[in-house]
Amino acid sequence: MTAPKALIVGAGIGGLAAAATLRRVGIDVEIYEQGAQPRPAGSALSLTGNARVALRTLGIDLDVERRGRVYPALQLRTAAGRLIRTVPFAHLGDRVGAQSVAIHRAELHQALLAAAGDPPVRLDAAARRFQLAGDRVRVEFRDGRTAEGDLLIGADGFHSVVRRQIAGPEQPREPGYVCWLATVPMRHPKIRDGYAAHYWGRGQRFGLVQLDGDRVYWWATLNMAPAMARDWRGGKADIERAYTGWAEEVRAAIARTPESAIIAVPARDRPFLERWGHGPVTLLGDAAHPMLPSLGQGAAVAVEDAVVLAHCLRQAVDLPLALRRYEAARRERTRWMVHQAYALSRVEQLAHPLADLARRVYLRWLPGRLLDRRNEIALTFPGVRDETVAPR
Repeated sequence: MTAPKALIVGAGIGGLAAAATLRRVGIDVEIYEQGAQPRPAGSALSLTGNARVALRTLGIDLDVERRGRVYPALQLRTAAGRLIRTVPFAHLGDRVGAQSVAIHRAELHQALLAAAGDPPVRLDAAARRFQLAGDRVRVEFRDGRTAEGDLLIGADGFHSVVRRQIAGPEQPREPGYVCWLATVPMRHPKIRDGYAAHYWGRGQRFGLVQLDGDRVYWWATLNMAPAMARDWRGGKADIERAYTGWAEEVRAAIARTPESAIIAVPARDRPFLERWGHGPVTLLGDAAHPMLPSLGQGAAVAVEDAVVLAHCLRQAVDLPLALRRYEAARRERTRWMVHQAYALSRVEQLAHPLADLARRVYLRWLPGRLLDRRNEIALTFPGVRDETVAPR
């Protein structure tokens, strides 16, 4: 029998993860990316244990501990650098079956491409719309090209063309802050041994994570009007002014970063979408369930999607039914992630002095078992039960 062919729109983490997992279960893939270059440019991210455990169910090991850095704990600190509490992660990694890793986006892209067998990625391929053609699907691109396959996987991110055709026009939720991201060569006596820390101020935060011996990943947030965050036009000097008086290692990380290496992204998500597709079309990753960055789970949940999709399609006779089973299997988990990230973000960006004080007291005295339980839910891959999940 001829293997089914999946058209994957988007060559980000979700799209490449789908390519790797679908090829592992015997499905051919064609990948289309709207950019002129593949997407590995950018900063770093967390690939948490749940994604690694999910990939193992298909025998995929991305060797991320060699490519990135395991972070055994997360330190929560004040803006001035005083320790609020340490959140251990190593024991949770042991419990869920894999440690969480900080990894540069380019390294993760390379690992996923290798796991997929280095499939060709067709660039400058901006999707315009899709059409159902009998039991197949055709994608039309803005340059006049077309592609036809048995399945269409919309992995085209926050501004997904595939999602827009499924769900219609939507307004994003914009909580009103900007995120800055950068990776910089840097050695600092405080940043060693898998250092990972979040510094909490009033209406702004800063994260520092060691990637390897001489590279540091940092991110920062600052409250501002949604329109300003959406079209931020400041520079490095503005960021330095925003973090005047913060911990020395925070100021050092900003100072050592070239302005051209700093990426500005508005904080935004979308209300949860209950229906991800119809017929031979579905969504994956940020196209399906964009979330705020507070849980650090965006990449991992996209990988989980890809794994569950592959399990549901393995030896499937009715492909659209298999896609509905995939969507049903992922709905509760991803809805929880979106809602939790949104709620946590509101707490993280509190700006009033009394609210900031209450937050620090809460963080310091919250029982460790409760904090562990919350983290363990996010870090535990719920498994694949596609044979028992009834589609909607």
